[in-house]
Amino acid sequence: MKTKVVDIKRYIRVEKIPGGFLEESKVLNGIAISKDIVNPNMRRKIVNPRIILLDSPLEYKKGESQTNMEFTKDMDFEMALKMEEAYIKKLCDDIIAMKPTVVCTEKGVSDYAQHFLIQAGISVLRRLRKLDNVRIARAVGATIINDPADLKEEHVGKGCGLFEIRKIGDDYFTFFEECKNPKACTVMLRGAGKDVLNEIERNLQDAMHVARQLVCDPRIIPGGGASEMAIASALIKKAKTIKSTQQRS
Repeated sequence: MKTKVVDIKRYIRVEKIPGGFLEESKVLNGIAISKDIVNPNMRRKIVNPRIILLDSPLEYKKGESQTNMEFTKDMDFEMALKMEEAYIKKLCDDIIAMKPTVVCTEKGVSDYAQHFLIQAGISVLRRLRKLDNVRIARAVGATIINDPADLKEEHVGKGCGLFEIRKIGDDYFTFFEECKNPKACTVMLRGAGKDVLNEIERNLQDAMHVARQLVCDPRIIPGGGASEMAIASALIKKAKTIKSTQQRS
């Protein structure tokens, strides 16, 4: 029999937000992460977004070891700047060619790259955690790409119905909601304080592990003294049918 794999730790993120009421806690049909867009001029709400996920920087690559540049003419420094700008523009052109509306990357995004992406109407999230990027990919149907030059139409995530930035308490959260058949999700917990939220999370983790076990193996063994109680109940019923002193033996 093929064993089902349900990875709660990787694909279900529990986001604890102090404040509000317990009744405001919910399971999102998608992903929420504690991030804001990199530039206030970018759109904060997009319906049916086209999402590209990257694990590479949108900035000029720095040398892995110490790098020296020697300038002998006045124009050499200007030429080096132009080479850097041309490299960043090529990265942005490769992304813009796919007509995305949202770009998420695990690395940095330079101001020069932001300039081109804002002009193309693209909202950008940067410095995402690897696991958050993986969750978004599973929720929206995108593929994480290392080099924008390798982007193809099938790598673009089109399974998200709503991209929106919201402020909850003192923090900004990015929501990827109304996803079609998401393979990952976020559980948002609200409560009076951190102690209450931690207790709710512990109970939720227990419930999720029980649900996972049922999905993986839908067989149940009674526990907590249930078997003993059932035997005792049956013996009491049987004893009532015996009229002699054997009833007490």
